[in-house]
Amino acid sequence: MKVYLKIHNRQTVYDFIVTVACCDEGLLNKVFKEGNLRIEISNQFYGEKLINLDEAIDILKQATYFNIVGKNIVNKAIDHNLLTKEGVQNINGVPMAMKMIF
Repeated sequence: MKVYLKIHNRQTVYDFIVTVACCDEGLLNKVFKEGNLRIEISNQFYGEKLINLDEAIDILKQATYFNIVGKNIVNKAIDHNLLTKEGVQNINGVPMAMKMIF
């Protein structure tokens, strides 16, 4: 099973922020809407490289911030205690989750 993964680096005044974006392979370049919720799974944000699901989990384990979309990556992240089921939002049947630290 494969997923797209892209690492975003951003320098702020106070910190250097690394965000990992990851989506299931079949979701790239799709848009999902439900009510007033909308997610666009763009190549620009998610699509840097196609990798094995287990490799993606190893990267997410090290991430301070992440944004993940898709049944495969979300379920695997739950299995590895990277998030809880309660932290998952579904948009038109597609699960997504974010990890952020404030």
